[in-house]
Amino acid sequence: MAGGCGAERARAGGLLPPARRQPRRRESRERLSVCSKVCYAVGGAPYQITGCALGFFLQIYLLDVAQLDPFSASIILFVGRAWDAVTDPMVGFFISKTSWTRFGRLMPWIIFSTPFAVISYFLIWFVPDISRGQVMWYLVFYCIFQTLVTCFHVPYSALTMFISREQSERDSATAYRMTVEVLGTVLGTAIQGQIVGKAVTPCIESPLFIGKANSSVAMEELNMTHDTGSLTDTRNAYMIAAGVIGGLYVLCAVVLSVGVREKRESSELQSDEPVSFFQGLKLVMNHGAYIKLIAGFLFTSLAFMLLEGNFALFCTYTLGFRNEFQNVLLAIMLSATLTIPLWQWFLTRFGKKTAVYVGISSAIPFLIMVVVLDSNLIVTYIVAVAAGISVAAAFLLPWSMLPDVIDDFKLQHPDSHGHEAIFFSFYVFFTKFTSGVSLGISTLSLDFAGYQTRGCSQPSDVNFTLKMLVSAVPVGLILLGLLLFKLYPIDEEKRRKNKKALQDLREESNSSSESDNTELASIV
Repeated sequence: MAGGCGAERARAGGLLPPARRQPRRRESRERLSVCSKVCYAVGGAPYQITGCALGFFLQIYLLDVAQLDPFSASIILFVGRAWDAVTDPMVGFFISKTSWTRFGRLMPWIIFSTPFAVISYFLIWFVPDISRGQVMWYLVFYCIFQTLVTCFHVPYSALTMFISREQSERDSATAYRMTVEVLGTVLGTAIQGQIVGKAVTPCIESPLFIGKANSSVAMEELNMTHDTGSLTDTRNAYMIAAGVIGGLYVLCAVVLSVGVREKRESSELQSDEPVSFFQGLKLVMNHGAYIKLIAGFLFTSLAFMLLEGNFALFCTYTLGFRNEFQNVLLAIMLSATLTIPLWQWFLTRFGKKTAVYVGISSAIPFLIMVVVLDSNLIVTYIVAVAAGISVAAAFLLPWSMLPDVIDDFKLQHPDSHGHEAIFFSFYVFFTKFTSGVSLGISTLSLDFAGYQTRGCSQPSDVNFTLKMLVSAVPVGLILLGLLLFKLYPIDEEKRRKNKKALQDLREESNSSSESDNTELASIV
């Protein structure tokens, strides 16, 4: 019976030459359905939803709701981001050593990290009823969450290389992903901002009439006499928002794990050789195109992270929009979401390097405008919408260009496989570490400027510092990053040559494999 089935397959296989049948079968397999792209894209939402909520609101939460001093808040922000950065290459190392399972090599990391990440995220937004140890509470759970979300996001980022060999399909899937991720930032901003915005955080008027020596005593007395009911409502609002975001995290992880199938052969070309992490790391770090790409995006990403971390305080105190800042943030993210398709069209029409220069530099005049002009809500909304257009480009382009660098690496090192996670994890490592340093320094600078916790207004030095942190410093970082992009060697012409060379390499590998199979069949 088995021999009969085998004979029938052999006879059916003899009707057409293998070289003609295999490409059609492979071509149909490489086309990603819209459903697969959407499910893949949904997996990017949890990282952006939680990251946006933490990025925009954690600093003001620690200062005005948990009532930590600026120095303690800066320690939490810096150590948490720095630890988050360190975990990326660690997770990349363990992923490279992970064996393939029936779920794939990356998907188990995503599945098993999800429930623990949701629990730790919720505990970040809980104010413990303890007189001492609050700093350690937030530091520990912030670091735990960053570790677990890294176990989700690094394999998810590397999954880009395991869904298709075709650049066009990967670029299309990346565009879907970026659209959903920016939509995730909208959801993170909307959920956190609108739920928390309904609860009025009590503030304390600065006791200017009291001598400097007794000001701390006066502030303490005002704290004791102030009604704490509204502060309790604010704390409950933060926990409700955390619960809603945690539910979305789980839902997106389920959609990703059910709707996306990890394909081993898409990146490894049927290689079963074990991956040497440190040898691969050395090769990756010596790849010039990769170093130049992450150097450029390091500074541009840092600019937008500084803006993200300080914008809530800037709107609340410098512009005076205490009850509107969550809506301004929402306008930025809605604008970014709607313009992702525009940038996808632009980079396919004019090239990715051109999209970098046009997209990211477009934020500069508006960052200057928001601090130069007098405080005006309409102008602020106009600036927010315009800034969102640039944010969309900053979201899309790094993840669209990294696969091109990996393809270039494969051509230069055709016998080295399985290093995709290293590329993605170290890119995230550099951006997170520098953002941790920048947020720590920015919060410390607010402390040195005289930031008043829960103050209804801030001293002029604090307002000036906030203007520098959301305008002058980001503009300088963007300009430096764009200068570094001049050194990036992969333009559209080289990208097309790399694509053709990779196709030739795969066809040669497939023809060699088919020849071996034909010889084996003849022997049998």
